[in-house]
Amino acid sequence: MNATQASSDDAGGAASVAANLEVIVISVSDVDRAKEFYGRLGWRLDADVTAGEELRLIQFTPPGSGCSIQFGTNLTSAPPGSVRGLYLIVADIEVVRGGLLARGVEVSEVFHEGALGGRFHPAGADDRLSGPAPDRQSYGSFVSFSDPDGNGWLLQEVTARLPGRMDPAATSFASAGDLSEALRRAAAAHDRHEERIGAADPDWPDWYAEYMVREHAGEELPS
Repeated sequence: MNATQASSDDAGGAASVAANLEVIVISVSDVDRAKEFYGRLGWRLDADVTAGEELRLIQFTPPGSGCSIQFGTNLTSAPPGSVRGLYLIVADIEVVRGGLLARGVEVSEVFHEGALGGRFHPAGADDRLSGPAPDRQSYGSFVSFSDPDGNGWLLQEVTARLPGRMDPAATSFASAGDLSEALRRAAAAHDRHEERIGAADPDWPDWYAEYMVREHAGEELPS
């Protein structure tokens, strides 16, 4: 076996080991101010620990997320507010935006891109077009907001996953809220299904299950 083959094999072996991204560290200038902000978002406070006067670590997790954020004192040398483009994937961007506004968070209007990359540009940029994506296309609608230091967040509406994005064998949900949202989407789709067939569907539990599994896996949805 030559060196190229060995390197390739080693890379393949490493890639087969699960590696879950679970924490992102952000930098803030005022730890208590940041704690108040992320708590106001309704995120779960997982930890607020100190080690003497030199280190403080705070961790928050967004609802239904498998990834958390950490910030505090002496966690990173990055400048405060230097993190951009942190994605929060939501099933209904209007509902989530309304919830943030109700909590006193300053957020952008819903927008879509006139050109790829517009989502990363500031409000008012020419390539950020007002309103959701045409036909409310999955992955196409955004809302932006920032924490008090300027760390930038993006809401992105995803209603149907691209093929291969999810493991088709994994049908679990991260939270009761995620499961509830999936059930609501399945119910709405099933109502349209019954309208098409012109009758009540006695096998609706099977239809719901098929819809939810396919949606989670990014496969073609039943009609």
